[in-house]
Amino acid sequence: MSLLSVIVPCYNEEENVPYFYEEFLKNKDFFDKEGIDFEIIYVDDGSKDNTASKVKELRTKDERVRLLSFSRNFGKEAAMYAGLRKSKGDYVAIMDADLQDPPSLIPEMFEYIKEGYDSVATRRVSRKGEPLIRSFFARRFYKFMKKVSKTEIVDGARDFRLMSRVMVDAVLELTEYNRFTKGIFGWVGFETKWVEFENVERVKGETKWSFWGLCKYSIEGITAFSTAPLNFASIMGVIFCVLAFLLIIFTIIRKVIFGDPTSGWPSLVCIISLISGVQLLCLGIMGQYLSRTYLEVKNRPIYIIKEEL
Repeated sequence: MSLLSVIVPCYNEEENVPYFYEEFLKNKDFFDKEGIDFEIIYVDDGSKDNTASKVKELRTKDERVRLLSFSRNFGKEAAMYAGLRKSKGDYVAIMDADLQDPPSLIPEMFEYIKEGYDSVATRRVSRKGEPLIRSFFARRFYKFMKKVSKTEIVDGARDFRLMSRVMVDAVLELTEYNRFTKGIFGWVGFETKWVEFENVERVKGETKWSFWGLCKYSIEGITAFSTAPLNFASIMGVIFCVLAFLLIIFTIIRKVIFGDPTSGWPSLVCIISLISGVQLLCLGIMGQYLSRTYLEVKNRPIYIIKEEL
């Protein structure tokens, strides 16, 4: 029989752990028909609630349920990477515990795998139920990434994905500390089929992603798969050098020919403020890349496991 490993990152998801298990088991007839066994790997990302206890309760009923528990909260990217490292399956799926990734799509995804695809990814065609401001900035982010990055990052892409073992092994070759999995999936390549579905709201609880958290995550993606911000900083430096040179010539000619003194301090303050702002922006951009280099060279582990069942 083939083995399917299902990775479920969890952070304070005690209410959703049993619901996900029950919903996933609705595919049992399909698995029996296709000769597929499965394991569910819940990755407890340093939860403050009883997420780990709920997983242990499920394991007493079904030994196909596994638990990886982190020593603290390392983030969803680390949880997905840990799950991939520990997975044993011929096929591997990544799904959210809140059922925003419908398990009912798995049979359809397997059909595409049988057609020869190495990966079947999902994307939302709508953002119904999301705050408007979050949806607006999310769409702007994907459009920006499409322009500045050579790596394919699809608008509305979810982490929900079914992969063959060969693709999982390729993803695991990328051991970088600052991880942006959506970009990594695109970077490793392989033939991918995209499955579209309507947005599904959480079954229980509230999202753990704040607006600020998503902003930081988007910066992670930009710096990981594009050097366009660094190019922007360089171009702005050249532009302002040229403008400064032209302004010096203009001021000298104006003084020699017309005897007109330089304009007063308001205009000078505005120019200084503008140039200083651009300089700080460019330094900030370089600082973002430098900080990620600093974290990489320290070579710290991506996660630490406290308990494994």
